[in-house]
Amino acid sequence: MTKKTYPLSQVYRLLEPGPVVLVTTAHKGKANIMTQSWHTMMEFEPPLVGCVISGRNHSFDALRITKECVLSIPAENLAKQVVGIGNCSGSKVDKFKKFKLTPLLASQVAPPLIAECYANLECRVADTRMMNKYNFFVLEVVKAWIDPSNKNPHTLHHQGKGVFMVAGRTIRLPSKMK
Repeated sequence: MTKKTYPLSQVYRLLEPGPVVLVTTAHKGKANIMTQSWHTMMEFEPPLVGCVISGRNHSFDALRITKECVLSIPAENLAKQVVGIGNCSGSKVDKFKKFKLTPLLASQVAPPLIAECYANLECRVADTRMMNKYNFFVLEVVKAWIDPSNKNPHTLHHQGKGVFMVAGRTIRLPSKMK
């Protein structure tokens, strides 16, 4: 088999970490939404999620200051909103209004849930040691919500430059993990 070198600047496109999420923050009475695709599970109990948010992003400062957010997981039916949210700044636009999304009151944090998303994870920043150097936040999920009517959500997986893979077919293999 022949191999070809691959540009280092494109490696991120090979290591897609999971479904695209919409991150809501709230600061100074204003809620915002950003599209985010770089996150990873770090621990299971309590659930810890690591995520990278660019320091150039409007949501970075809100999360850094308030130390709270909601990770809302959209399905394929929200693909156009996901891309639109990612292509504008919350400093200039009310994204809930512009993209016709419904904020719902969270129970543990100030940022809102997104009603149209099939899952919402209320989070608090648990560790900021890598924030200044890498823009990496460690979040603890303090409350999780799902829409029980959405049995098999087809999530979006960002592969870079406007390309998304949509999760679909599921296979089940024997496992000793519980």
